[in-house]
Amino acid sequence: MNNHQLALQIASRWPTTSVRGVATSGMLAASGLTNKVLTAAIRNGIIVRLHRGAYIEAGPWAALPPWGRDDVTLIGHVLAAHSAGIYSHSSAARLLGFRTWGCGSTVHLTHAYPPGTSARAGAVALHQQMLDAGQVVMVRVGPLRVPVTSAAQTVLDCARLFDLERAVIIGDHAVRSGVSVGELGELLEASDVKRGAARARTLLDRLDPRSESAGESRTRVFLTAAGLPMPELQVEIPTRHGTHRVDFAWRRYRLILEFDGWGKYFDYRPTDVAIAEERQREKDLMELGWHFIRISWADLDDPVILEQRIHAALLRAGAALPLRRTALFA
Repeated sequence: MNNHQLALQIASRWPTTSVRGVATSGMLAASGLTNKVLTAAIRNGIIVRLHRGAYIEAGPWAALPPWGRDDVTLIGHVLAAHSAGIYSHSSAARLLGFRTWGCGSTVHLTHAYPPGTSARAGAVALHQQMLDAGQVVMVRVGPLRVPVTSAAQTVLDCARLFDLERAVIIGDHAVRSGVSVGELGELLEASDVKRGAARARTLLDRLDPRSESAGESRTRVFLTAAGLPMPELQVEIPTRHGTHRVDFAWRRYRLILEFDGWGKYFDYRPTDVAIAEERQREKDLMELGWHFIRISWADLDDPVILEQRIHAALLRAGAALPLRRTALFA
């Protein structure tokens, strides 16, 4: 059987029971794909092995963005590993539907007692922590229901493990989804885990349910670190064509800061319509004397230049600012 024939056989028999395209060895065997065929498909790059016993077709895998690959890698582990642990940290955040950024593909599992070391290095991180019933929920993944740390526990675990930028993204989405900062504070104070407690307290002071995207959360962290005045979030501004809402605004200076993730423009409307509507929106606001600073993911990766841009725009708008801390992000 040549490569083309092998690829056709795999595609025609890929299990309809797969979860986001991920199939287990059992699913593949039930659909008539033998171990011999599976081994040949992996060797020829037709199938990608995610974890032992979990696979995805190479085409869909190649089409996924990095964060999508992290998601299906986790799904592969859930479906195939039958772990005795509780999914936690960024793995729990993903299974609970929270936004993540830069957390990597490592699968995180928490055990009540010291776990063994059988997990493949880099693929699975094992943690030890005693959790009571209220700190664990059951989440459905395909045909399975698996234990996952609760939303509040997940936020605190991520605060202890990740830097502030990554933890805020998860925490913002959690509080936007209904988790209260008060609940997080109570859980933190009751916890016997002292390592990372100071980082978790810092996180609680930075959470804001008004952030609607990972980019907006990162922008807030950046503005605080840069010592720039914090703008208002999700500001509604009436114009002659109706009320427009912007990501951030310094009302006093009529200065708008927009994070352009582009998905918010193009995900739900045809591209030409989205562009026309955004141009009209910007025109309406500029007619009222508003000025724009537009930033993207790439700008957040160059904080020195971004600080200079925002600092200069605020000065032009009449803000009285201290001298720039040029070495801040060095």
